[in-house]
Amino acid sequence: MKRRTFLQVSSVVAGAGALSADAPMPMATLGKSGLKVSRFCLGGYHMAVRGEEEAIRIIHRAIELGVNFFDSAHHYHKGKSDEIYGKALRGGLRQKVLLMSKAQLRDRDSAMRQLEETLTRMRTDYLDLWQCHEVSTQQEVDKILGPGGALEAFVRAKEQGKVRHIGFTGHHDPAVHKRLLESFDGWETVQMPVNLIDPHYLSFIRTVLPEARKKGLGVLAMKTNGMGSIGKHRIASISECLRFAWSQDVDTVVSGVETVGHLLENVGICKTFQPMSKQEISVLLHRTKQGPTGSKVENYKKKENASMTHKEHRDGEPA
Repeated sequence: MKRRTFLQVSSVVAGAGALSADAPMPMATLGKSGLKVSRFCLGGYHMAVRGEEEAIRIIHRAIELGVNFFDSAHHYHKGKSDEIYGKALRGGLRQKVLLMSKAQLRDRDSAMRQLEETLTRMRTDYLDLWQCHEVSTQQEVDKILGPGGALEAFVRAKEQGKVRHIGFTGHHDPAVHKRLLESFDGWETVQMPVNLIDPHYLSFIRTVLPEARKKGLGVLAMKTNGMGSIGKHRIASISECLRFAWSQDVDTVVSGVETVGHLLENVGICKTFQPMSKQEISVLLHRTKQGPTGSKVENYKKKENASMTHKEHRDGEPA
């Protein structure tokens, strides 16, 4: 990078940092959980991509900027993300934040074991939110809901006070989310893809979001940049992606950042956010419909047909 360009970028990031530090953090109530969460939630996978030291810097700076909601999952970096939070939140910081993690195993005993391991790694005796991670198929739903299934672990953990609230996540097929919503009234949150490509194929925004709101669930948006594919295909800017997501009926956006600079950019957009008008959204969706859509961009969604060969993304894998 040329020195002049570097100085220009540095000044922009510095300005965003000053704005982010001074401006109040927008907050929301996470549905019937009642949790008061920052509208920016730090994603638990990307923050650890560049190692533990950078991850801890990101977490501490996020807290300084007013972020109070932090994401993780049992299998992110083979448990390292959970461990990083355990180190970063020592000295009383744990009590100042809301901590979420997830379990991806589908039977009761295995899910409970994952919870105990997460609590140990995070050096805490409870989670504010525990979610059933990346539910992708109807066969997984059968296991979760069946005798000895993971749902029993989620109910038991809440009764025992090891978790305060429970929910589920996924990004593969909205029909799976709808069945989970219809099968159990105890879910308090749902996490799903919310981006400006989603409405054009297997849309969570159009099919799951309204049902989740009818039931009073808190909604966590993720995949706002399609795991980087929206930017890669030059479909939209980061600012457009985030503004679109926050303009939907969601409580918070789970956003992955790999550096403090990325964090400042994201939080700056959050703190200066103005909702898109219906007209802006309509124009934007008309534009995005003209370009690449479907699972070639959102490669975590179910493929359009069996002959498609691109690799399907799984949560916790590199983009």
